[in-house]
Amino acid sequence: MELSERQEKIVEIVKNSSPITGEQIAAKLDLTRATLRPDLTILTMAGVLEARPRVGYFYKESQKKYPHMEKLRRLRVGDFKSLSASIRENISIYDAIVTMFTENVGSLAVVGEGQALKGMISRKDLLKAALGQTDLQQVPVSVIMTRMPNIIMTTDDEPVLDAARKLTTHQIDSLPVVEAFIDEKGEERYEVVGRFTKTNVAKIFVQIGSLED
Repeated sequence: MELSERQEKIVEIVKNSSPITGEQIAAKLDLTRATLRPDLTILTMAGVLEARPRVGYFYKESQKKYPHMEKLRRLRVGDFKSLSASIRENISIYDAIVTMFTENVGSLAVVGEGQALKGMISRKDLLKAALGQTDLQQVPVSVIMTRMPNIIMTTDDEPVLDAARKLTTHQIDSLPVVEAFIDEKGEERYEVVGRFTKTNVAKIFVQIGSLED
Protein backbone atom coordinates (compact mmCIF):
# COMPACT_ATOMS: atom_id res chain seq x y z
CA MET A 1 0.00 0.00 0.00
CA GLU A 2 1.34 3.42 -0.96
CA LEU A 3 1.57 6.46 1.26
CA SER A 4 -1.11 9.11 0.98
CA GLU A 5 -0.40 12.31 -0.93
CA ARG A 6 -0.04 14.25 2.32
CA GLN A 7 2.32 11.67 3.78
CA GLU A 8 4.45 11.83 0.62
CA LYS A 9 4.66 15.62 1.06
CA ILE A 10 5.69 15.18 4.69
CA VAL A 11 8.45 12.74 3.72
CA GLU A 12 9.73 15.15 1.06
CA ILE A 13 9.79 18.04 3.54
CA VAL A 14 11.69 15.99 6.11
CA LYS A 15 14.14 14.78 3.45
CA ASN A 16 15.00 18.34 2.52
CA SER A 17 14.87 19.98 5.95
CA SER A 18 15.72 17.45 8.67
CA PRO A 19 15.88 17.79 11.54
CA ILE A 20 12.51 19.51 11.51
CA THR A 21 9.82 19.72 14.17
CA GLY A 22 6.19 18.75 13.77
CA GLU A 23 5.17 22.39 14.14
CA GLN A 24 7.51 23.41 11.31
CA ILE A 25 6.18 20.66 9.03
CA ALA A 26 2.61 21.73 9.80
CA ALA A 27 3.47 25.35 8.97
CA LYS A 28 4.92 24.35 5.59
CA LEU A 29 1.71 22.46 4.76
CA ASP A 30 -0.53 25.18 6.22
CA LEU A 31 -2.07 22.67 8.64
CA THR A 32 -2.38 22.42 12.40
CA ARG A 33 -0.05 20.19 14.40
CA ALA A 34 -3.07 18.19 15.60
CA THR A 35 -4.17 17.46 12.02
CA LEU A 36 -0.69 16.28 11.11
CA ARG A 37 -0.07 14.13 14.21
CA PRO A 38 -1.70 10.89 12.92
CA ASP A 39 0.33 11.02 9.68
CA LEU A 40 3.57 11.58 11.59
CA THR A 41 2.71 8.68 13.89
CA ILE A 42 2.08 6.35 10.94
CA LEU A 43 5.31 7.38 9.19
CA THR A 44 7.33 7.00 12.38
CA MET A 45 5.89 3.60 13.28
CA ALA A 46 6.37 2.45 9.68
CA GLY A 47 10.07 3.27 9.93
CA VAL A 48 9.98 5.94 7.23
CA LEU A 49 10.81 8.75 9.66
CA GLU A 50 12.71 8.85 12.93
CA ALA A 51 11.50 11.11 15.73
CA ARG A 52 14.01 12.42 18.26
CA PRO A 53 12.70 14.23 21.36
CA ARG A 54 13.55 17.95 21.46
CA VAL A 55 15.25 17.65 18.07
CA GLY A 56 12.68 16.77 15.43
CA TYR A 57 12.08 14.34 12.59
CA PHE A 58 14.70 12.70 10.37
CA TYR A 59 14.29 10.75 7.15
CA LYS A 60 15.75 7.24 7.32
CA GLU A 61 17.74 7.38 4.09
CA SER A 62 19.57 4.12 4.68
CA GLN A 63 16.34 2.15 5.08
CA LYS A 64 15.12 1.14 1.62
CA LYS A 65 12.49 -1.22 2.92
CA TYR A 66 10.27 -0.50 5.88
CA PRO A 67 9.71 -3.62 8.02
CA HIS A 68 7.09 -1.89 10.16
CA MET A 69 5.13 -0.95 7.04
CA GLU A 70 5.16 -4.57 5.90
CA LYS A 71 3.71 -5.63 9.24
CA LEU A 72 1.03 -2.96 9.05
CA ARG A 73 0.05 -4.00 5.53
CA ARG A 74 -0.79 -7.50 6.73
CA LEU A 75 -3.08 -6.37 9.55
CA ARG A 76 -6.84 -6.27 9.03
CA VAL A 77 -9.57 -4.32 10.78
CA GLY A 78 -11.39 -7.48 11.88
CA ASP A 79 -8.44 -8.50 14.05
CA PHE A 80 -8.51 -5.29 16.09
CA LYS A 81 -12.06 -3.92 15.99
CA SER A 82 -13.99 -3.14 19.17
CA LEU A 83 -17.54 -4.17 20.01
CA SER A 84 -20.17 -2.03 18.36
CA ALA A 85 -21.90 0.71 20.33
CA SER A 86 -25.32 1.30 18.83
CA ILE A 87 -28.75 2.77 19.51
CA ARG A 88 -32.14 2.71 17.80
CA GLU A 89 -33.18 5.70 15.71
CA ASN A 90 -36.35 6.31 17.72
CA ILE A 91 -34.67 6.86 21.10
CA SER A 92 -34.39 10.40 22.43
CA ILE A 93 -31.31 12.58 22.20
CA TYR A 94 -31.19 12.54 26.01
CA ASP A 95 -31.01 8.73 26.06
CA ALA A 96 -28.31 8.84 23.39
CA ILE A 97 -26.23 11.14 25.60
CA VAL A 98 -26.62 8.75 28.53
CA THR A 99 -25.65 5.78 26.35
CA MET A 100 -22.60 7.54 24.93
CA PHE A 101 -21.19 8.36 28.34
CA THR A 102 -22.16 5.00 29.83
CA GLU A 103 -20.36 3.19 27.01
CA ASN A 104 -17.50 5.74 27.13
CA VAL A 105 -17.39 6.16 23.34
CA GLY A 106 -17.08 9.14 21.02
CA SER A 107 -19.82 8.13 18.59
CA LEU A 108 -22.75 5.77 18.27
CA ALA A 109 -24.10 3.81 15.33
CA VAL A 110 -27.83 4.29 14.79
CA VAL A 111 -29.36 1.01 13.65
CA GLY A 112 -32.67 -0.43 12.53
CA GLU A 113 -33.86 -4.02 12.22
CA GLY A 114 -31.12 -6.62 11.97
CA GLN A 115 -28.54 -4.09 13.16
CA ALA A 116 -28.78 -2.39 9.76
CA LEU A 117 -26.86 0.87 9.77
CA LYS A 118 -29.14 3.91 9.49
CA GLY A 119 -26.86 6.70 10.68
CA MET A 120 -24.11 7.88 13.01
CA ILE A 121 -24.18 10.33 15.86
CA SER A 122 -21.14 11.96 17.46
CA ARG A 123 -20.41 13.91 20.62
CA LYS A 124 -20.36 17.06 18.50
CA ASP A 125 -23.89 16.32 17.24
CA LEU A 126 -25.13 15.84 20.80
CA LEU A 127 -23.35 18.96 22.05
CA LYS A 128 -24.94 21.08 19.32
CA ALA A 129 -28.36 19.73 20.26
CA ALA A 130 -27.76 20.33 23.97
CA LEU A 131 -26.67 23.93 23.38
CA GLY A 132 -29.65 24.68 21.16
CA GLN A 133 -33.36 24.91 21.86
CA THR A 134 -33.93 21.19 21.30
CA ASP A 135 -36.09 19.26 23.78
CA LEU A 136 -33.57 16.50 24.48
CA GLN A 137 -36.10 14.11 26.03
CA GLN A 138 -38.63 14.40 23.21
CA VAL A 139 -36.65 14.69 19.97
CA PRO A 140 -35.35 11.38 18.52
CA VAL A 141 -31.73 11.01 17.44
CA SER A 142 -32.87 10.46 13.86
CA VAL A 143 -33.40 14.23 13.63
CA ILE A 144 -29.73 15.09 14.19
CA MET A 145 -27.83 11.98 13.03
CA THR A 146 -25.65 11.75 9.93
CA ARG A 147 -27.54 9.53 7.51
CA MET A 148 -26.62 6.95 4.95
CA PRO A 149 -25.03 7.23 2.44
CA ASN A 150 -22.94 10.02 4.02
CA ILE A 151 -21.22 7.67 6.47
CA ILE A 152 -17.59 6.57 6.26
CA MET A 153 -17.41 2.82 6.94
CA THR A 154 -14.93 -0.03 7.04
CA THR A 155 -15.05 -3.83 6.83
CA ASP A 156 -13.36 -6.72 8.62
CA ASP A 157 -11.03 -7.42 5.69
CA GLU A 158 -9.90 -3.84 5.08
CA PRO A 159 -6.20 -3.16 5.88
CA VAL A 160 -5.84 -1.20 9.11
CA LEU A 161 -3.71 1.39 7.31
CA ASP A 162 -6.58 2.15 4.92
CA ALA A 163 -9.02 2.43 7.82
CA ALA A 164 -6.60 4.65 9.76
CA ARG A 165 -6.28 6.88 6.70
CA LYS A 166 -10.07 7.29 6.63
CA LEU A 167 -10.00 8.38 10.27
CA THR A 168 -7.33 11.01 9.63
CA THR A 169 -8.63 12.20 6.26
CA HIS A 170 -12.17 12.76 7.51
CA GLN A 171 -11.07 13.81 11.03
CA ILE A 172 -13.44 11.43 12.79
CA ASP A 173 -12.99 9.32 15.93
CA SER A 174 -14.35 5.99 14.74
CA LEU A 175 -15.67 3.97 11.82
CA PRO A 176 -18.54 1.49 11.94
CA VAL A 177 -17.37 -1.97 10.85
CA VAL A 178 -20.05 -3.42 8.58
CA GLU A 179 -21.05 -6.48 6.57
CA ALA A 180 -23.18 -5.98 3.47
CA PHE A 181 -26.43 -7.94 3.04
CA ILE A 182 -29.52 -7.82 0.83
CA ASP A 183 -32.82 -7.13 2.60
CA GLU A 184 -36.25 -8.53 1.74
CA LYS A 185 -36.79 -5.70 -0.76
CA GLY A 186 -33.63 -6.62 -2.63
CA GLU A 187 -31.77 -3.53 -1.43
CA GLU A 188 -28.21 -3.57 -0.12
CA ARG A 189 -27.90 -2.82 3.58
CA TYR A 190 -25.03 -2.85 6.04
CA GLU A 191 -25.07 -4.76 9.31
CA VAL A 192 -22.96 -3.18 12.06
CA VAL A 193 -20.55 -5.80 13.44
CA GLY A 194 -18.12 -3.59 15.34
CA ARG A 195 -16.28 -0.28 15.36
CA PHE A 196 -12.72 0.76 14.52
CA THR A 197 -11.39 3.74 16.47
CA LYS A 198 -8.32 5.90 16.99
CA THR A 199 -7.75 3.93 20.19
CA ASN A 200 -7.56 0.72 18.13
CA VAL A 201 -4.93 2.39 15.92
CA ALA A 202 -2.88 3.40 18.97
CA LYS A 203 -3.01 -0.17 20.32
CA ILE A 204 -1.79 -1.52 16.97
CA PHE A 205 1.22 0.81 17.01
CA VAL A 206 2.04 -0.19 20.58
CA GLN A 207 1.83 -3.86 19.63
CA ILE A 208 4.11 -3.45 16.62
CA GLY A 209 6.57 -1.39 18.63
CA SER A 210 6.65 -4.07 21.32
CA LEU A 211 7.78 -6.65 18.75
CA GLU A 212 11.09 -4.80 18.50
CA ASP A 213 11.76 -4.97 22.27
